[in-house]
Amino acid sequence: MKFTIIVSKKDLAGMNIYEELIKKNISDKSNVNLVVIEDETVNLKEEYFDSDYVIFATRHQSKSGEKTLSIHFPGNFERAEYGGIDNVLCMSAPRLAKQAFILLNKNAKDSNYLVSLEATHHGPNLKTPCFYIEIGSNKEQWLDKLAANIIANTIIQTIDSFETKDQEIVIGFGGMHYCSNFNKIELNSNITMSHICPKYAVEKLTKDTVLEMISSTKGIVNFALLDWKGLTGEQKNKLKSIFEDINLPYKKTKDIKTINE
Repeated sequence: MKFTIIVSKKDLAGMNIYEELIKKNISDKSNVNLVVIEDETVNLKEEYFDSDYVIFATRHQSKSGEKTLSIHFPGNFERAEYGGIDNVLCMSAPRLAKQAFILLNKNAKDSNYLVSLEATHHGPNLKTPCFYIEIGSNKEQWLDKLAANIIANTIIQTIDSFETKDQEIVIGFGGMHYCSNFNKIELNSNITMSHICPKYAVEKLTKDTVLEMISSTKGIVNFALLDWKGLTGEQKNKLKSIFEDINLPYKKTKDIKTINE
């Protein structure tokens, strides 16, 4: 398999990760193309790469300033304020991202960073399966060599060990931007998350958007997974109506048995 890793010269965390990848001789891998772009990654104009997968290594910015290492798929459920196209999602890479998330948690175990999935958000518009792996949430963390080393190791290990496994792929709905209930399932079950629509984006969700979540997933979506307590009653009814209309089964996060249970 061929992989493209993309970082931006405008991104302090991205360039920090880039330096760690170079130290680890990533350029010696014949199946990896390490690309440095001038503009922010969310503004990338190319829709396709000559690769099986694309990994964006970037910063994550948050007002909370919490130290985070996160993974998410790009795409816009509403207006494209930060790159991409209105109501268009990138092609997700759920099985690759799950492998990366498991390794990221393992590699960050002795650090003081929170490791989390994030809901789908921002650009670019990319049709090659991809995901973002990020350091947050401010300049101090973006320049942290420990964080960059954890991310670089995770990327390399993910590429070296990746193989397609028999996992159930789901699209997620509900909860906040950081996906605590989906994190547990991604780590401790045979389910792998594709696009996640948080509670705040469900209000304007349409049948077409749900179909977009399905079509923008590499692999077959088996069912929808709902963070039941992370949705209002009105939102639950809306989603159930859409699922019935498109004949998509759904389950609640509380119904999923994890390894530790």
